[in-house]
Amino acid sequence: MQICLSGEWKTHKILNLIFYCMLKKVLWSFCLLFWAAPVLAQTELDERAVISFDKGLGFFAPDSSFGLNLRFRMQNRMGMNTVSETNFSPENFEANVRRLRLRFDGFVGQSGLTYYLQLSFSRGDQGWDVTGFPGIVRDAMVFYNFTENFYMGMGQGKLPGNRQRVISSGQQQFADRSLVNAVFNIDRDFGIMAYYNNQIGNFHYNLKGAISSGEGRNIQKTDDGLAYTGRLELLPLGKFIKDGDFLEGDLFREPTPKISIGAAYSFNNKARRTLGQRGYELPASADITSAFLDVIAKYQGWALQGEYATRITSGQPGLEEDMRQDLYIFTGEGVNGQLSFLFPNNTELAARYTYVKPHEELQNLEPKTQIYTLGASHYITKHRNKFQLNFSYHDQQSRFFETNGHWNVMMQVELGI
Repeated sequence: MQICLSGEWKTHKILNLIFYCMLKKVLWSFCLLFWAAPVLAQTELDERAVISFDKGLGFFAPDSSFGLNLRFRMQNRMGMNTVSETNFSPENFEANVRRLRLRFDGFVGQSGLTYYLQLSFSRGDQGWDVTGFPGIVRDAMVFYNFTENFYMGMGQGKLPGNRQRVISSGQQQFADRSLVNAVFNIDRDFGIMAYYNNQIGNFHYNLKGAISSGEGRNIQKTDDGLAYTGRLELLPLGKFIKDGDFLEGDLFREPTPKISIGAAYSFNNKARRTLGQRGYELPASADITSAFLDVIAKYQGWALQGEYATRITSGQPGLEEDMRQDLYIFTGEGVNGQLSFLFPNNTELAARYTYVKPHEELQNLEPKTQIYTLGASHYITKHRNKFQLNFSYHDQQSRFFETNGHWNVMMQVELGI
């Protein structure tokens, strides 16, 4: 017996089949996400992979052998420096794509292996003007999760130094990090890194360490000296919402007070660059020691952050050899403090004070600098999409020259997924 089906019934059957296939794929993707959750971080920390449907685009192999999260972000800015504190004529302008980055995070099978890769495409973000070549690769890390609390990584990534450096440039409440960070941070390096976290009751703590080349990122060869870095973080009032101790501003409006106190130490044996892992190449190597103390606290929209940094060295080969005037290791100390409040409409007002003091032997070459900054940010999608406006006063005091002050205004738009 032959049965004839009407056109309407055929269309209904085809639509049901399409819906079933789509639903199956969605459910399968969520199963993969929950399978990966025990070994993959779900929050924005640069020293580990992020696989999450609420960030970027997620792709998963049907046999669960591979997972990929794709994100991008760009920072477009315009700024101006005045001639002096009384002459408001423009000394210079800044108008550029400050950062343009593509980030990949993922996992490989059920082996506990995860990866994190970040590429930069703007010239200022590649360090071209200092190194002479485009440093496209910023991060290239492979991680292995031994337990829920302990994992290790190998590759090129951020060292566990000062907090403001570890906080992503996309999670800052000002258009850029402070001068203290610009001068003293130890940035990225290639090496082996280890991370451990645990708690005693509600008291959380994090231990981080690294043994690295000491030469910085994108280096082809190194000498027989290594860099040794360690960091400790204490959270006596419990963890922040979604690791909020590694983003600036209280975007999650912590319902109870939270605080994190951190300390880091780094020894770079036989460093060959003026800032340790960064800067120009020195005529001879020198040992560089860096130390950091920092704190961040948040409560109901208020956020307070402070850092102290110092650097010493075993010698100044650039000064001893009377080489180029910029071939010396910047030694000294600096402090940075920030206070902000986030209004219910996701507009934030913030203030920052920065002070950098060079070591006595460098005060003929480097001025003492104080910077006062006021900032306003409007967050469209947390830190991923935002508008920022900063006003700063820079006060530089030199031993042999008159005080030099000027004003700076900076506007930045950040867009990303």
